[in-house]
Amino acid sequence: MDSQTIINALLLGLLEGLTEFIPVSSTGHILLAGHFLGFNSTGKTFEILIQLGAILAILSVYATKLWQMLVTLPSDPKTQRFVAGILIAFLPAAVIGALAHDFIKTVLFESPQLICVMLILGGLVLLFLDRLDLKPRYGDVTNFPLSVYLKIGLFQCLAMIPGTSRSGATIVGSLLMGVEKRAAAEFSFFLAMPTMAGAFAYDLYKNRDILSAADLPVISVGFLAAFITALIVVRHLLDYVSRNGYALFGWWRLLVGGAGLIALMVWG
Repeated sequence: MDSQTIINALLLGLLEGLTEFIPVSSTGHILLAGHFLGFNSTGKTFEILIQLGAILAILSVYATKLWQMLVTLPSDPKTQRFVAGILIAFLPAAVIGALAHDFIKTVLFESPQLICVMLILGGLVLLFLDRLDLKPRYGDVTNFPLSVYLKIGLFQCLAMIPGTSRSGATIVGSLLMGVEKRAAAEFSFFLAMPTMAGAFAYDLYKNRDILSAADLPVISVGFLAAFITALIVVRHLLDYVSRNGYALFGWWRLLVGGAGLIALMVWG
């Protein structure tokens, strides 16, 4: 394994952790960066498997709350309802992701132009929503109507298109359903846990025959880098969006998408 590949894996892992939980599309950023770095992973598994680092980061931050939920789940109707809501929101992406897995990995993941366009479109949506005078009706992530959980889950399915952003689709859906800005970001954290864990497990299963021990060092470096940077982001994101909203992320998407399109026209 050459040192440049390890360096690229480190850079992409840092990028994954920095962008996974903000609405800018971590997969879009990694695929674009990998394209220009000339980084090619076996079966495009690196881009999915290093998400385990981000999953563990959010599990560590929410460990106390998750443990309390686990302890009270058998007896507390509120906890039972919240867990049911997360599963309801997770189900649409689980079904569509399994059915469209091969198309997503072999077609959509191979189109950097599509990624740039989706980054730009998503940026425009975030900027538009951030300017609206939305009247939040729900501020407690554990107490949305079950229909709201389902609708947010349907929005998450848009993230099957790389460049859309899983957290971005979830947050936009939440805001449109009347969820307060901080709660929208927090629910995207909870929904990320089963969604990303499911994507990790399914991709590992689908590619079990083509992965080898040679892939382990690269994935491990990306995983560790993603864990460290995701930990930092998760600890600070909720306070940031409470104070400032989502406009910064919209502008960032426009910048990256526009720069990506120009770079593709110049260098291909």
